[in-house]
Amino acid sequence: MQSDAEDRDTERAPEAGENAAEREQGNGRSSWKEIPLLIVVAVLLAFVVKLFAVQAFYIPSGSMENTLHVGDRVLVNKIVYRTRAVRRGDVIVFRGPSSWTPEAKVAAPSNPFQRALRWLGGAAGVAPTETDFIKRVIGVGGDRVRCCDAQGRVTVNGTALDESSYLYEDPVTHVRNKPSEEAFDITVPSGRLWVMGDHRQNSADSRYHRTDGNGGTVPVKNVIGRAFFKVWPVGSAGPIGVPATFGRVASGRGAPPGGPAEPAAPDPVAADVPPLAGGPGRGGYFRAAV
Repeated sequence: MQSDAEDRDTERAPEAGENAAEREQGNGRSSWKEIPLLIVVAVLLAFVVKLFAVQAFYIPSGSMENTLHVGDRVLVNKIVYRTRAVRRGDVIVFRGPSSWTPEAKVAAPSNPFQRALRWLGGAAGVAPTETDFIKRVIGVGGDRVRCCDAQGRVTVNGTALDESSYLYEDPVTHVRNKPSEEAFDITVPSGRLWVMGDHRQNSADSRYHRTDGNGGTVPVKNVIGRAFFKVWPVGSAGPIGVPATFGRVASGRGAPPGGPAEPAAPDPVAADVPPLAGGPGRGGYFRAAV
């Protein structure tokens, strides 16, 4: 036989259970309300990282074959040149001078919705844009860059470059690009860069802008960052290195922009990395995926 106290405890038990269930439901509703805030915070953090540290870029043309492919996505370090000068052999993304015309055309969005989608795709590095370029640095301020020597090679400060590891090779004939079909001889002004695509026959680089008023060189201040890693496609993902040939080049008569003259010492991800796998490359010019 239960006491009166036990009867009262039994009557209160369901009420306690109901209150716990109500609290759980309330917590569930609160969690759903927090999701939009978490999404906004995540987007803001991604934007800050993209703006100041690392940004993804989409490759829409073939001027950097075989190193990069059309449709590849690369990560660009936007901080590295705050701590060191641009070096020969670096693959860089830069804002093209006003005289540089796009190497790939991208249709303009026809309505606000498409513009928003383009912006989101650019922010994630999955959609092309049109104003920025990707090329390899061949000469820095003070360097004399010439083509070609008796063996048809590009020379920097008298040292011939061995470009066999990255110049475009036809996948059918296996014939490699010549270092250049165009002869040139330039001393790179201080604070500027001489850049070339790895697919020399399909790259409107410094060689084709020599009459622009700056000898085809690009201002260091236009450099957005260094492309250091290919993230897509996954099967050929890997670091984008600096071939060892650039480490054998002596300094020019002037200091490289951004710091004292120095041989191209390897940086953490600038080992002598061979061209990335994945068949004939494409890639080169692209616009920043902002």
